[in-house]
Amino acid sequence: MHIPDNYLSPATCAVMFAVAAPVVAVSAKKVKVQLKEHRELAPMLGIAASLSFLMMMFNVPVPGGTSAHAVGGTLLAILIGPYAASIAVTVALILQAFLFGDGGILALGANIFNMAIIMPFTGYWIYNFLRKHNHPSIGAVVGSYCGINLAALMAGFELGIQPLIAHTASGAPLYNPYPLAVTIPAMCFAHLAVAGWVEAFFTYVIYEFVKKVAPKEIYGGNIVEKAATKKQNSLKYFVYIIIGLVVLSPIGLLTSGTAFGEWDTTELLQRLKGEHIANSVPAGMTHGINYTALFGDYTVPGTNLPIGYILSAITAILIFFLISKVLMSIYDSTNKASIHQNQQR
Repeated sequence: MHIPDNYLSPATCAVMFAVAAPVVAVSAKKVKVQLKEHRELAPMLGIAASLSFLMMMFNVPVPGGTSAHAVGGTLLAILIGPYAASIAVTVALILQAFLFGDGGILALGANIFNMAIIMPFTGYWIYNFLRKHNHPSIGAVVGSYCGINLAALMAGFELGIQPLIAHTASGAPLYNPYPLAVTIPAMCFAHLAVAGWVEAFFTYVIYEFVKKVAPKEIYGGNIVEKAATKKQNSLKYFVYIIIGLVVLSPIGLLTSGTAFGEWDTTELLQRLKGEHIANSVPAGMTHGINYTALFGDYTVPGTNLPIGYILSAITAILIFFLISKVLMSIYDSTNKASIHQNQQR
């Protein structure tokens, strides 16, 4: 579901940034208020971003030779609320794009809108509706399944409108060459049939585990007060989950097919020729942005692929940990300044 660069026109990318930016800004403002009141949200943001990042590493095969993956957007919304989940997934997507080359730089607005906005807010709304009717577990499953499928539908729409809005005078597509009649069925089938169930499985298993060992970590509309000692004890369970996902992450390498709409130009050209659609890649794609990530495709120079995959996961987790530490430091300094001002008064 990570749309690469050059599949969307610059105009589409600009519109998607314009749509996503206000939602992310509002989410950041909400989270800032929550952090001032509840310092413990800072480490949970790092944990949430790690969970989403790791879940996206588990690629699963889709009939037809492609692949798909879970995201964890609804799960994070259930744990820390939809606004904080939006920020956590956004941070994970930014890191994936810039450090690992997973998803485009210019396409970040579209990817954030699909996975960090549509998914957590839609999924959480469904979960919360069923939770209020005493079916929280069903809500977690249905919310996560619907959330990722709606996000996939949006991605299919964004890709599919490109031949309509960006083409040459003769009608040849400049960017993604596949029309809506291809992109929407392809994206929806992959997620309705496969990725949606993987998303629901991850969400249900982790949700039930957290509900059993640390029920106060489940978001209930307002972040509840927690004793520091209990907080430390509950955080260790999330650490166990993250370690388990890191160890198992190379399983994602068993899937060889590239996800629909994420091919590089060489693979795309092979598909276009094999399907007798075109003998060349659209002009806008060949002359677009060409960003080379430091650890492209989650590989680390000098290591084999499974080790590189694990090291990539560990690197991301360390970065998220540092971000959470910075947030806690900002909270502490702000809190101390506030206390000092009150004492002077």
